[in-house]
Amino acid sequence: MTDTRRRVKVYTLNEDRQWDDRGTGHVSSGYVERLKGMSLLVRAESDGSLLLESKINPNTAYQKQQDTLIVWSEAENYDLALSFQEKAGCDEIWEKICQVQGKDPSVDITQDLVDESEEERFDDMSSPGLELPSCELSRLEEIAELVASSLPSPLRREKLALALENEGYIKKLLELFHVCEDLENIEGLHHLYEIIKGIFLLNRTALFEVMFSEECIMDVIGCLEYDPALSQPRKHREFLTKTAKFKEVIPISDPELKQKIHQTYRVQYIQDMVLPTPSVFEENMLSTLHSFIFFNKVEIVGMLQEDEKFLTDLFAQLTDEATDEEKRQELVNFLKEFCAFSQTLQPQNRDAFFKTLSNMGILPALEVILGMDDTQVRSAATDIFSYLVEYNPSMVREFVMQEAQQNDDDILLINLIIEHMICDTDPELGGAVQLMGLLRTLVDPENMLATANKTEKTEFLGFFYKHCMHVLTAPLLANTTEDKPSKDDFQTAQLLALVLELLTFCVEHHTYHIKNYIINKDILRRVLVLMASKHAFLALCALRFKRKIIGLKDEFYNRYIMKSFLFEPVVKAFLNNGSRYNLMNSAIIEMFEFIRVEDIKSLTAHVIENYWKALEDVDYVQTFKGLKLRFEQQRERQDNPKLDSMRSILRNHRYRRDARTLEDEEEMWFNTDEDDMEDGEAVVSPSDKTKNDDDIMDPISKFMERKKLKESEEKEVLLKTNLSGRQSPSFKLSLSSGTKTSLTSQSPATNLPGSPGSPGSPGSPGSPGSVPKSTSQTAAITTKGGLVGLVDYPDDDEDDDEDEDKDDALPLAKKAKFES
Repeated sequence: MTDTRRRVKVYTLNEDRQWDDRGTGHVSSGYVERLKGMSLLVRAESDGSLLLESKINPNTAYQKQQDTLIVWSEAENYDLALSFQEKAGCDEIWEKICQVQGKDPSVDITQDLVDESEEERFDDMSSPGLELPSCELSRLEEIAELVASSLPSPLRREKLALALENEGYIKKLLELFHVCEDLENIEGLHHLYEIIKGIFLLNRTALFEVMFSEECIMDVIGCLEYDPALSQPRKHREFLTKTAKFKEVIPISDPELKQKIHQTYRVQYIQDMVLPTPSVFEENMLSTLHSFIFFNKVEIVGMLQEDEKFLTDLFAQLTDEATDEEKRQELVNFLKEFCAFSQTLQPQNRDAFFKTLSNMGILPALEVILGMDDTQVRSAATDIFSYLVEYNPSMVREFVMQEAQQNDDDILLINLIIEHMICDTDPELGGAVQLMGLLRTLVDPENMLATANKTEKTEFLGFFYKHCMHVLTAPLLANTTEDKPSKDDFQTAQLLALVLELLTFCVEHHTYHIKNYIINKDILRRVLVLMASKHAFLALCALRFKRKIIGLKDEFYNRYIMKSFLFEPVVKAFLNNGSRYNLMNSAIIEMFEFIRVEDIKSLTAHVIENYWKALEDVDYVQTFKGLKLRFEQQRERQDNPKLDSMRSILRNHRYRRDARTLEDEEEMWFNTDEDDMEDGEAVVSPSDKTKNDDDIMDPISKFMERKKLKESEEKEVLLKTNLSGRQSPSFKLSLSSGTKTSLTSQSPATNLPGSPGSPGSPGSPGSPGSVPKSTSQTAAITTKGGLVGLVDYPDDDEDDDEDEDKDDALPLAKKAKFES
């Protein structure tokens, strides 16, 4: 289909009240069986796919705007627009819509936008069309009241708008405005302000086209100067005619384009500066004004983009050394404004826009501009660069990598950006903050592309660390040659904080590139010099950098930290901070707590071996004592690896042992009747009779050793660290010589063999492998060696200790019985 009359763009209104471009295609109307009615169909011109299929609903309000737009709402929050290439096509489809709805095609809106009560609608339908009072000075108050009373009712608004259109009423009102100004009739001027403001709220494109025409717009602005709420009128017209000058940096040959630029600037000024901020109830009444500006901007960008001679001249003059500074500043400001306008474009259109600028050589041009001394020109160039980076960082990365093959590091675009950041003269470093954000976007691997042939991340980061990182870290290295920062003024501290923020980002996202750089250049040691800064925010930035490194739990980093003793500046800062409860104190403690919780063994040992004396008196948190405990446990495991392995074996069995997993010999012991054990003689399986006494005692010795170790550890926790609320176990363990084993309980009452409370007694209620819970429960069995009491625990012991002793007590008693 090649009929340009039917060529349209489909737009939908998003949540931010901005129009999203859904594609370009050709529109037609026809009966759709599925929708059971006449419908609008738009098929994409690229592949013929269906962009829009919308039934022409008899009750939907369609609006025609600016001769080439049809706008309507499909649902409560779903607005659609068709933007036609030609007016004839718009008129043709408008006639189809009006035909389905039974409306006159001369109207610009087919339905009321808001439902009214039936009673109000009946009253309005029965009344004739709205009659406007004659346009005279004496009747201005009456006209103002009529406009104000019509605004709440959609139907009356519609009638008022039609009356204003048909009678050319707006031009008559503007003639009265001149009369009132000449006569200095302030009351009349106040009425005109209310009338013109009310006409804006009618939200009608046809009225806007009259008001924003070349002959009327300045008078409309004049009416809006006389706000009754102000003691003195505003001087908007004076600003627009004398202060705001239209600068044609490159001659625009198209008069229509020039007029459109003037109109858009003035309408934007009315919206932003002249009209009062709309209330919640009035906000939607200005939606047509938003749309008017939006589509004007789209049109301007499109017309300029298509004018190749204009853009060619623009970039030629920008990069020409003969261009004087004032002219160059105007050219850069124009280009900045041009890019700002492009933000209203939809993604497809924006793609085409930036592709055009790229082909014209915008990046080399920016490089030239950024190398100039004029700060205003550089600032504008930075804004343009930010538009490019936000739109397509890959395009910028590709340019700087190609450029590196031809130029020295000093004149690379990305190094120019870093230098401007470092040399920002603004005390608040506003420009440096903006540039740091752009650098962060450029080095962010999340927006880097990966293809089958190449990986942008590998290539660009390799380039960045080779050619640019030394420029970024130069102020940091220059300021940290001593034990304290050589310059510690506020502006330097702010700059170094920005650099550290970017380096911290790199640690998190760049893995081996930044790791090699930090270790080879000893960057962390230099950064920690800043812990001595008088500016707390900078010291915290340095600490955050180190915390990010420790958080990676990378042994390469850990070895580097230990070899260079890089906890020393942190410990010094902690001690210098004293007992003050502030962010520095909390952040340092959190870092050590992380090492303890994550059990980073190498750092735990390093901290305790080198800094324990300085930290042992810190008792308002248990972090450092907890680290010491970790260290001692770790050292014990290293000294006695067999014991450690035995612990792990017992720990593993502890969760698996129950009645079903007992060994055969245990089952034999539990199943033996009392009658079988005459004179305390134990029943032993034939295989066990062959075992010698040493073999039997060996596991008992290991078990007792484990128990002693456990007791000593728990006592240490109680007495030294107070880390746990666990009480000291109320039992003593002693291993007698030779073949005797005795466990004596501190409990005053001991159950005798065979008593009902003794789970070890054959025939007692207790089930094998479990000990019933009671306040004081002790088990005992009679052997040839004497009385052996099984261990009991107080009620407040932890569950895991309870379980372990339930599991371990029975095998011990059994083995003691075997031995005897």
